Amino acid sequence: MRQRAYLSQWGCGFAAAMAAQLVAQWSFADAAPAARPMVLKAAHLFDAVSGKLSEHGVVVVAGGKIVAVGSDASIPASAEVIDLGDATLLPGFIDAHVHLGQQAGPDWYHDYFDGIMRFPAEQALYGAHYAKATLEAGITTVRDVGSGDYVSLGLRNAIAAGMIPGPRMLVANYAIGATGGHADQDPVPPQRIAVAGPQQGVCNGAEECRAAVRYQIKFGANVIKFMPSGGVLSLSDPVDNPQLTQEEMNAIVSEAHSWGRKVAAHCHGDRAAKMAIAAGVDSIEHGSFLKDDTLTEMKKKHVYLVATLFAGAWIGEHLDTFPPAIASKARAASAQVQQMFQHAVKIGVPLAMGTDAGVEPHGLNAREFSLMTKNGLPPEQALMAGTANGADLLGLADQIGTLAAGKSADIVAVAGNPLSDMKTTEHPLFVLKQGTVYVGARGAGTSP
Repeated sequence: MRQRAYLSQWGCGFAAAMAAQLVAQWSFADAAPAARPMVLKAAHLFDAVSGKLSEHGVVVVAGGKIVAVGSDASIPASAEVIDLGDATLLPGFIDAHVHLGQQAGPDWYHDYFDGIMRFPAEQALYGAHYAKATLEAGITTVRDVGSGDYVSLGLRNAIAAGMIPGPRMLVANYAIGATGGHADQDPVPPQRIAVAGPQQGVCNGAEECRAAVRYQIKFGANVIKFMPSGGVLSLSDPVDNPQLTQEEMNAIVSEAHSWGRKVAAHCHGDRAAKMAIAAGVDSIEHGSFLKDDTLTEMKKKHVYLVATLFAGAWIGEHLDTFPPAIASKARAASAQVQQMFQHAVKIGVPLAMGTDAGVEPHGLNAREFSLMTKNGLPPEQALMAGTANGADLLGLADQIGTLAAGKSADIVAVAGNPLSDMKTTEHPLFVLKQGTVYVGARGAGTSP
């Protein structure tokens, strides 16, 4: 009994210590205060609240946070001044739909082989490379909406601990969906690969779907991602059919919300999106076949659209690399998504920038800005979608998304004026995350 009591006490102490460590890893607190303030100067500064550009941009940074913004900001005598010249200072970009644990290559069949044969530890090293490329592209925060083997969870924790460079991450772990649906494995003979269950996000019936949510949260998910409709890159399901019942969707969303997690719904199909919106989701991802009445309901309920136009464009340019079953679905979705987005702009649906990076190479994320403007979104609203709107969707508006005193020093500088040339966002001159320089005058990973 004494030994059992000792082990119980030891277990409680160990659990408490582990919990404290995990809380520290999962927090989005800024880096330790720096000894010397930094002052960034540029010809322009973008206000992600009003969408306006001001002249003579100045941002003062200290201790990993913004302490003052504007041309009249007081400059500390001890500050290091970095003058970026004819450039624009913006909040660090936010990509609300990525998969940092993976990246498609030029051969789908080779990717499939790698997906089976690589050990999770090896895949995580690839993920670290993708994370670095993403940060250096000016993306200082991402919402990772699905990965296997907890690879993205590990990336999040390693980045938060300062072990590797990368964006601030919110992760979903396994996406949740029905047997045979887009969240399930491809139809490999079950005697060769173990069948997935609720722990891996595959569920049938409301109670199993609640369990699937709880498993993702148990293992550290910040957000819940589920699959109300079929998808493009899976072999056996139609792209637009509802794959969960209304009761299953209600269970997923209510369970996630009761744990304080927002919910992202992968939806190409309109009927599935209507069901997901009725369940109370926070965002619809992709939305290829959404109709105007569905978009109007999203505006009414402030449900964000994350259209991932870049993924559709990339797949459309590489159809010959996919199996016929996937290519035919991709053609159908690509033919509709841009028109749907144009309607969403006219209706006034809340928009957040997301790329589905991992479908296309990581580090090219800012191409989404140009695709949004090409499809009718004014340039200032495109930048807001990738800054303030993204922060609102992620529930981090009090920390990031705008250049304001007290917020994390996540700052990007691009050449010239992005409102007149959106492509300049694709090649940032300077990237600062939590007060640490990753691209720019001081080289990678240096602090003031």
